[in-house]
Amino acid sequence: MLIISLFLATLFLAYANGANDNFKGVATLFGSRTTSYQTAILWASVTTFAGAVTSVFWFNGIVDNFSGQGIFEDKIVNVPEIHLAVAITTGLTVLIAAMLGFPISTTHTITGALLGTGLVAIGLKVNFLVLGKLFLIPLFFSPIIAILLGAGIYKLLQYINAKLPWQTNEQLVDTCHFISAGFISFTRGLNITPKIVSLVLVIDYFSAQGGMLTIAMAMGLGGLLNSQKIAQTMSEKISSMNNTQGLSANVVTAILSIAAIYFELPISITQVSVSSIFGVGLVSKKSNMRIFSQIFISWILTLPVATIIGGITYRLLQ
Repeated sequence: MLIISLFLATLFLAYANGANDNFKGVATLFGSRTTSYQTAILWASVTTFAGAVTSVFWFNGIVDNFSGQGIFEDKIVNVPEIHLAVAITTGLTVLIAAMLGFPISTTHTITGALLGTGLVAIGLKVNFLVLGKLFLIPLFFSPIIAILLGAGIYKLLQYINAKLPWQTNEQLVDTCHFISAGFISFTRGLNITPKIVSLVLVIDYFSAQGGMLTIAMAMGLGGLLNSQKIAQTMSEKISSMNNTQGLSANVVTAILSIAAIYFELPISITQVSVSSIFGVGLVSKKSNMRIFSQIFISWILTLPVATIIGGITYRLLQ
C-alpha cells in the first residue's frame, strides 16, 4: 500500500507541476497574440515532453535523491514515508497555486516539504545553511537579473530596429519567438523530470527510465488540463506585450536557462520567466506592479507553507 501510494502521489506531483509550470515558456506567445492559447499549450506540452524523454538518456545513472540538496542525511531521506510526504505536500501546494494563478517554483516547494519532514523526523539537526543556496539566493537573485536583462534586451532590440533601413520581418520574429519558447519548455522538462522521478526510486523494481516516461506523461496532462489560470496571470496580468516584447522576455529566460545549467547558477527559471516579462513591461510602461508584488509574496510564502504542510503530512503518515 505504501509503494502504491508513493507512486500515485508522485504522479499527482508531476500533474501539478505540469499545471503550474508547462505554460511558463509559452506565456509570451499567447500574451503577444502570436498564437492562440490552444496552440501555445500544445507547443509547450510537446517540447516539455521531448525534454523529459531526453532526460532518460541525459541523466541516466546520475539521478540523485533529493538528499543531494543536503537538508538532512541520506539514510533519513530514503525512508519511503518521507518521499510520500514530500510528494503529497509539493503536489498540493503547486496545484493550489496553479488554480489560483500563482506561478511558483516546484523546486522551492520540494525544498520546503523536505525541510518540514526533516524537522519532524530529526528536529533541528536539519542543515539550515543549504536553504541559502536553494531558496534565499534564487529568490532575490533571479528577479533582479531577469528584470534588468529583460529591460535591457528590449531596449537593445528597439534601438536596432530603429536603426535598420527596413522594417523587421514579422515572420522571422515569430519564428524566433516559437523557437525560444520551445527551448525554454524543453529545458524545463529536461531539468525537472529527474528531480520528480527520484522520489519513486526507493521502489526497487521501478527503473529511472520507466519513471521518467511516466512522469513526462503526467506533466503533459497537467499542463493541458489545468494551465488556464497561470496563462491568464503570465500572459495578460503581469504586462501586456507585442511580439517583440514577448520575444525579448523569452530570450532572457532562454539565456539564463542555459547559464543556470552550464554554470550551475542558483536561479529559479519560474522567477526568471515572470520577472523578464515584468522587466520588458517596465520599459513599455505596461507592467502591473500590484500583480507582480502578489506573485513575489507567493514566492516568499512558498517555503514556509510547504514546510508546515510537509511536517503535518509526515506526522500524519507516521
